[in-house]
Amino acid sequence: MQRYFVTNNRLTETTFSITGEDVKHVSKVMRMSSGDQLICINEDGLVTQCEIETITSDEVNGKVVKVLEENTELPVKVTVAQGLPKGDKLELIVQKGTELGAYSFLPFQASRSIVKWDEKKGEKKIERLGKIAKEAAEQSYRRLVPKIHNHMSFQQLIKESVHYDIKIVAFEEQAKLGEVKNLAKAFQQAQLGNSIFVVIGPEGGLTNEEVTFLEQAGFISCSFGPRILRTETAPLYFLGAISYHFEMLR
Repeated sequence: MQRYFVTNNRLTETTFSITGEDVKHVSKVMRMSSGDQLICINEDGLVTQCEIETITSDEVNGKVVKVLEENTELPVKVTVAQGLPKGDKLELIVQKGTELGAYSFLPFQASRSIVKWDEKKGEKKIERLGKIAKEAAEQSYRRLVPKIHNHMSFQQLIKESVHYDIKIVAFEEQAKLGEVKNLAKAFQQAQLGNSIFVVIGPEGGLTNEEVTFLEQAGFISCSFGPRILRTETAPLYFLGAISYHFEMLR
């Protein structure tokens, strides 16, 4: 059954209303009509099975048939702080990271980031990433659409990190030294419901100085296994490991 995210004011336990680009998707792409059913989810994660009553050029309206009980979110809230990568890798990270359960994404400017954040285009970039997250959340049966944070400097990232329970930084030099235990230790420290902040460097990784600053701010420096991962692979590895530890082993 097709799924759509709507704002809180457009979904209650009795009625729903879809607006914006999704109206065209309902009527033109899915070719739905009065009497057809779909799934609507609001910003609070309320999941409902709905029946269409009317479709206009601006809105799809109808009634809620029943409230659904779904548990598809990770039991911990993971924010991926991603050093700006080249090309469309950030879009890939957001899309696949959403499918794997990330709670939010935070792009930041690292010392070795080749790409520089264009402030003039920043708002459109965040909007584009938000749309990718929404579509991926619908496809993967998420109850929440991950938040896309505004771009931050490295100093702003460290200040932001004080709001999280567990803080991890992926550091390839740890992998080269054969370190294999820190990530497991960090997971063991985390409790269900905790917020986890993981920092991933861009192509070329983080500098020793950046990692030192992060460690001084309470981050645990970890390898992600004995192999050196690409910047777009590392967050997906981390989210997969989180899922295995907190969902599959319980």
